Amino acid sequence: MKFGMFYEVQVPRPAPPEAEHQRLREIVDQVILAEEMGFEHVWFVEHHFLTEWAHSSASEVMLSVLSQHTTNMRLGFGVVLLPVHHPLHVAVKTATLDVMSGGRVDVGVGRAGNPYQITPFGIELEDTRGIWEESLRMLPGIWTDEVFSHQGRYFNVPEREVIPKPMQKPHPPLWSACSQEDTFQLAGEMGLGCLCNVLGQYETVEKRIGIYKEALKNANPVGKFVNNQVVASSIGFCDENKQRARERGAEIAAWNINIRLRNYERGWSGFDTRNVPDDYRHHVRRVEWDPQMRRGVSPEEVLSSGRFCVGTPDECIEVIENYERIGADEIMPIFQAGPATDAEVKNSIRLFGKYVIPHFKEKERRAKAAASAAADDSN
Repeated sequence: MKFGMFYEVQVPRPAPPEAEHQRLREIVDQVILAEEMGFEHVWFVEHHFLTEWAHSSASEVMLSVLSQHTTNMRLGFGVVLLPVHHPLHVAVKTATLDVMSGGRVDVGVGRAGNPYQITPFGIELEDTRGIWEESLRMLPGIWTDEVFSHQGRYFNVPEREVIPKPMQKPHPPLWSACSQEDTFQLAGEMGLGCLCNVLGQYETVEKRIGIYKEALKNANPVGKFVNNQVVASSIGFCDENKQRARERGAEIAAWNINIRLRNYERGWSGFDTRNVPDDYRHHVRRVEWDPQMRRGVSPEEVLSSGRFCVGTPDECIEVIENYERIGADEIMPIFQAGPATDAEVKNSIRLFGKYVIPHFKEKERRAKAAASAAADDSN
C-alpha cells in the first residue's frame, strides 16, 4: 500500500478575503511535511467555479511550485479536464513539469461530472466523451513522436516537432478518473491507472474495482504501457484522541454532505436532465447511489459506513486495510477537507507518518521476507 494526498483546496464560507490565498500557501508547507513523513504522492484536482468545494483551478501551477520544494514525491494531476484544454497544451505543460521535477509526473485525465464547469468554455456536454478520448489517444504520440500530426473529429494538427519531451520514458503514467462502471471498464480496456473516489458503499466500490481489473486482462493500452494501479481517495482526519477524532470527523463529514448537495444542484441548474447524454445519466442519478447525496443523512451515518479515513491511527489503519483488501494500491486521503485547519491537517500527516505508514511498510517487509523464504524452500 502506497500513500498519497489529494487536494481539492477547500475554502469554507464565511471566510475573510485572504483565506483562499492562505490555503494555497499552507499547502506548500503541508506537502513538504508529508514528504518527510513518508508520503510518496500528491495529487491535485482540476475544478472550475466550485466555490468553497474546490479552489484548485490551476493544478499545473501548484504542482510546479511543489516540484521545487520536494525531492522524491510524485506529482499527480488528478485530473486534467481534457475537454477544456487543447491536447498540445496538456502535453507540453506536463512534459515541462516532468523535466523540471526530475521525472516525477503522473497525468490523470477526466471530463467533469456536470455542465456547470464545461459550458463556460464553449463545450457541449455531448462532446465531452469524444474530446476526452481523442485527446487522450493523442497524448502518447505527442510525447514520443519526433514529428507529430493528427487528423480527427475535434483536432487537426499538421506535422510539427512538439517540444519539450518528458523526462520519463516512454512517457509519464496515464490515469483516468473513474466514478461509474463504464469508466472503470474503459480505463481497464485502455490500460490506464484508476483514480477512484470512494463514492457509494464498500460493496459498490469493490465491484467497480473488480470490473477494472477484469478489463485490464485484455487491455489494449492507449499509451506505450499498461498502468495497472488503483488509487482511492477518501476524506482523511486523524487524531490520537478518539472522541475528538469522531467529533471533528463528523463536522467535516457534515460539511462535505452539504457542499456536495449544493454543487449537485448548481451543477445541473437550468439544464434539462431529460435530454442528458446517456454517459451522463449516472451523474444525474447520483442521489440514488451515493449515500452522501441523500438529504437527511447524518454525519454519523456517513462515518459509520467506514468509507472515510477518520479516527485514531488504529482506526485509520483499519479503513485503509479495507481498501487494500478490495484492490486499492494507494490511498490518497483528503486531509485539507472543509473546516480542517492547517494545524489539524499537519497533525493528521504526522500521525500517519508516525503510526499508519510504518504499519503498512512493516506488513510489506514481512510479506517480502515470507515470499523469499518460500522461494528458497522450493529450490
